[in-house]
Parts: sequence; C-alpha cells; structure tokens
Amino acid sequence: MTDQPPAPTPMPPASQPLAGEPDVARHEPGEPNAAGLGEPFAAGREADVFLLDDGRVLRRYRTGADTAHEAEIMAYAASHGYPVPAVYAASGPDMVMERLHGPTMAEAALAGELALEDGAVMLAELLRRLHELPPRGSAGRDTIIHLDLHPENVLITERGPVVIDWRNAGDGPGDLDTALSALIIAQVAIGSIEHPLGASIDAMLDRFLELAPGDPLRLLDDAAAYRGGQLTMSPDEVAMIGTAVARVRAGVR
Repeated sequence: MTDQPPAPTPMPPASQPLAGEPDVARHEPGEPNAAGLGEPFAAGREADVFLLDDGRVLRRYRTGADTAHEAEIMAYAASHGYPVPAVYAASGPDMVMERLHGPTMAEAALAGELALEDGAVMLAELLRRLHELPPRGSAGRDTIIHLDLHPENVLITERGPVVIDWRNAGDGPGDLDTALSALIIAQVAIGSIEHPLGASIDAMLDRFLELAPGDPLRLLDDAAAYRGGQLTMSPDEVAMIGTAVARVRAGVR
C-alpha cells in the first residue's frame, strides 16, 4: 500500500504556470494609484505583483487567500539554507518579498542560455536538497514538499537557482513531489499542455528521471489524482493525464 499524499489545506486552487498560459505576465510598473502601489508589473492567475522598490515586491492574491502558510514554509526552508525569495512581511492576501532578477529556467532554455539536460540536473538537485531538509515535526510527515517544482518556478539569478511559487507547499512524502515534477514535464512533452518548449522538453524529462531523488513511480498514481483534481486543469488536459503517466513510466529504467 502506498503512502497517502498529505491532506490538502482548504484554499483556492493554485496557479499552474505550465497549463497553457504564462503564470506571470511582466511589464513596466505603472504610475502610483490612490493606494500608492500603481499598476502591477506582473500578474499571475491568482495574484498581482507590485513593485515597492528595487529590492522588494508586494505579491497580492486577488482571491483574498491568506499568505501565512506559504510565508511560514518559505521562512523555514530559508532558515536551512534553501534558495527561496526572502519574505519581509505577510498579512492576509499580501506578501512582501525580495525582488529577484533573472529568467526562469524555461526562459533561459528557450533563449539558448541553458541546455535542457542541465536544467534537469538543476531541477533534480533542487528537489533532493528540499527533501533533505529536516521535517517540521508534524507527526507522520516526511519532509517539506513544493508540489509545483518545474522549469517555470525556478529563477536563474546571480546567486544561483531560486525556487518560487510556494502556494502548494506543505509537509509530506518526497516521492509525491518528485512524481508531480515528472508528471508536469511529461504533460508538456506529450503536448497535453501547450508551452513554447514543446516536445523539446522530452530530453529533459528522461534526464530528470535518471537523477530525480527517491522513487518517481511509487506515488505516481497519487500525483496523477492530485493533478487531475486541480481546477486550473482543462478537461482536455485532465483526459490526457493517463498518457503523461505512461510517458513517465516509460522513462524510468
């Protein structure tokens, strides 16, 4: 019997950067409005990002979702040396964070600045480091898991790769995290999710599966069920999850 995935905390569905549209639309910040924030210079499916100064941004959830859980996990990971944006304050739907400079892993690959195989090495190492963090002490939980770690959620900065978008993160089995990363990449590789990387990401998936921490197959069915339950997934994408699962299984040697 496989371990059960962690019970999700009731919250609005998290954004899915690889679900057919960019997670963040970036543009120049606007003039300050009555609240002093101006227009957002970036926007995702759930949140807007406002520039506060050269070193800080404000991320605000349009849904009103509370940022406390996300900020707590990010702070815990940072306290153990894991590369996350610094969080300066979190209250209600607002989180003040470090402003990071650099492309996503996907953008760097598209620009020819990062080979996909090297991206796979980087992604596997980030998961390994995350799963090696000491557990937070919850009974029956294994480690910190991100549950959305893929090439759009890694920024390549001057200090190295930094993991962003911790909205789904929690405590649970590392194998579930590894399986989800593989499954999301497989969805792009088979064309279920439209993304500029397209089928070229296939080589990245195979390399990732060679290096991924833990067992990417042990909780793959649980990962598929979790993925299929996300409301950001279209019916067509959900219908092809089984094909993506088969692609992951075929890549494990």
